[in-house]
Amino acid sequence: MAYIQGCFHLVNVRKYNASCYDYLIFCPEIVALAKAGQFLHIRCGEKILRRPISICEINKEDETIRIVFDIRGEGTYWLAQKQVGDKLDILGPLGNGFDLSDTNKRVLFVGGGIGVPPLLEAAKHFRGTADAILGFKCSDCAVLIEDFQKECAEIDITSDDGSMGEKGFVTSVFGNKIATKTYDIIYACGPTPMLRAVSEIAATNGIPCFVSLEERMGCGVGACLVCACKIKSNSGINYKHVCKDGPVFNAEEVVW
Repeated sequence: MAYIQGCFHLVNVRKYNASCYDYLIFCPEIVALAKAGQFLHIRCGEKILRRPISICEINKEDETIRIVFDIRGEGTYWLAQKQVGDKLDILGPLGNGFDLSDTNKRVLFVGGGIGVPPLLEAAKHFRGTADAILGFKCSDCAVLIEDFQKECAEIDITSDDGSMGEKGFVTSVFGNKIATKTYDIIYACGPTPMLRAVSEIAATNGIPCFVSLEERMGCGVGACLVCACKIKSNSGINYKHVCKDGPVFNAEEVVW
């Protein structure tokens, strides 16, 4: 796994709401290696452990990477205080991303909350033919809807409180969607309960499903055991690292 460690300039900052931020980072060396579904490991102040932030978008021409993140604790609070021109200490790109080798497949993306951003770069590979279901807590929490509308053929929106789109979770829309349209593959990212439900519905309908998992991480390169998760194999149950072996896994392999 090739990756770079260095300090890179923040070139654009956007604030969606009180806790969600959209950063554009000029990092040519990382851009040259980055793929959809990977993540950056960012040093946040004096915190010992870096914070893993998924790659939202890769711009090869401008040599920038876009990240969208929520404030979840002291580390991401520190990160949210950064301004244009500041440097970020980044290790990346890390992890194994989505297999996008066959862009002729009929694809459905399913994202929930902060699990929506990691799907955008992957959606761009399908040249407007893929569909997406995006779920948020409320309208104030919604991000990247216009971006997905630009990259996808059809977009369905859900919100927990009904303030936008269909009221409820993405799983109800997901079940109806795959009942009325044919898909070759599902890519999903979001809260674990959502991923578990999506994977079960996909398996019942015989559709391959790949999920991007989120776990607390230490090193980010597979040297520690902080992000170990249970995976099924021919020999039984084994442990793999979300940071090194994932974050994208075949949903059928994951022990939920």
